[in-house]
Amino acid sequence: MSTAAIEHVRERWRMGTSARTMVVLVATLLAIGLGVLYSASAMTALQEGRSSAFYLFRQMTGLAVGTVAFAIAAKMDADRYYKWAWPMMAASILMMLLTVLPFTEAIAPPINGSRRFLWGGSVQPSEFAKLAVVTWTAMLVVKKGDRLRRLTKGLLPFLVVIGLLALIALLEPDLSAAMMFLLVMGVVLFAGGARIGHFVLLSILLVPVAWGQVEKLSYALMRLTTFFDPTFVADASRYQLKQSLIAVGSGGAFGVGFGQGLQQLGFLPFQLNDFVASTVGEEFGFLGITFLTLAFVAYGYLGFRIARQARSPFLSLVAVGLTFTTVLTAFLHIGVVIGLLPTTGLTLPFVSYGRSNLVLSLLTTGILVNIGSYREKVIGEHATDPSLSPVHSA
Repeated sequence: MSTAAIEHVRERWRMGTSARTMVVLVATLLAIGLGVLYSASAMTALQEGRSSAFYLFRQMTGLAVGTVAFAIAAKMDADRYYKWAWPMMAASILMMLLTVLPFTEAIAPPINGSRRFLWGGSVQPSEFAKLAVVTWTAMLVVKKGDRLRRLTKGLLPFLVVIGLLALIALLEPDLSAAMMFLLVMGVVLFAGGARIGHFVLLSILLVPVAWGQVEKLSYALMRLTTFFDPTFVADASRYQLKQSLIAVGSGGAFGVGFGQGLQQLGFLPFQLNDFVASTVGEEFGFLGITFLTLAFVAYGYLGFRIARQARSPFLSLVAVGLTFTTVLTAFLHIGVVIGLLPTTGLTLPFVSYGRSNLVLSLLTTGILVNIGSYREKVIGEHATDPSLSPVHSA
């Protein structure tokens, strides 16, 4: 190769088939999400004396930031997160602490009875802590290697650090976030080769602790009681579920039509975030709910396919953790709105209102896209030397 040609050689990331398909899928979910959000939020915004597109415009600012985060993550080598795992975990713990310390109410005021947000609700630390849990757990799994199969030197450090994060979430209180941290940790550990017997033992030990925390959190206990025995508790505690089922049932097979739903007139609380799929069920019917379910099934398939073809064990575990987090959150949300699960307070990725969640969802998708990409050397501006490029696609 001539000296002039060498000077024009550069490297770029080229998306594999799974990564390209995931980009198209997420773009579709985002387009649907903006439409559904506008329909669900227009009347609420007007009742608050704002423009009907107020929440839509706020969501679009999150989309703009998330798109930048996605682009950077998709073009940045995801192996870097191995070195960043500890700083990310430390930052997450610090930000989570800011939401519960008694002298930080100025930046973390109570909203709807809990302190989960910073700076007036613009940042939710628990959302970004999910990414820290995945990367930190994957890093430590790879670092420990065979020692992972030992209980004290293998699993104990994971339980201490992630347990601390979960404890802070319980103090907010946010039981859903605490459970998500532990579940994601368990999935990454299982994928990394931890012994099943340890999981059984820890589950036996943690069940009484978890139930004790549920009893302390009256709202969580009421949700569980309502789910298992709807006739036992007062109407107020099952109002959300009742209105959600009315919305989904009213939609029938094909829905009442876009913008024609009645539940967003004020009957269904939190219809912008925790119950946004109810609007999908009402306006697009069973067909709409089925589409959402299949879309996240496809997301899971693509994510796990990317994990299987990842270029390092660390990236494989990161892809498993990120895919599991997104898909589980979506399925729990859909399960709640159709009455299959007790109310959890989880948003629907790419669809629900919430800029922190939207930015995180796009950031994690960008990381998955990078894991599903490969480096290729380019000579000049367009021509690629086949002898220098991988022959496979992720």
